[in-house]
Amino acid sequence: MHQVAAHWIVGLLRDRNIPFLICGGLAARGYGSERALNDIDLFVPGTHFGEVVQAGHDYVSKSAARRQEEGWYLTYVQFTYEGIKVEVGNADDARIFDMNKQTWIQLNIDFSRYKTVRLLGMDLPLMLKEDLVKYKSALSRPVDIQDVRDINERE
Repeated sequence: MHQVAAHWIVGLLRDRNIPFLICGGLAARGYGSERALNDIDLFVPGTHFGEVVQAGHDYVSKSAARRQEEGWYLTYVQFTYEGIKVEVGNADDARIFDMNKQTWIQLNIDFSRYKTVRLLGMDLPLMLKEDLVKYKSALSRPVDIQDVRDINERE
């Protein structure tokens, strides 16, 4: 079902020429992680965030808002499509909690830094491996530690 949800959100974004960057577990999978996906996570530029929210309004399961949860402090919307959560973050002023430094740090999302990888039957722009490993290492939640370990073992 992740493939169906991914095709839905990617189609919505590409139909509107909205740049996006896959992060989270799906990006980690593109670099070698094999754990089960919980959801689909991606970022869009702040200038397009409202358009994404509006385009997907029929599937909103968590309204667009700035939230602080699970080491993240950002504005995002959660859609549920065919039972799969799709979380779209606004890249503007996204922050994560660095467990090692015990402080909030800026997550600088650069849409020019990506690698195109074929996943779920599509060519997807993934956050660069070094950027993904850096933010997952800072967050250090169990899923992040597992992803970093799996990614490093593939090198």
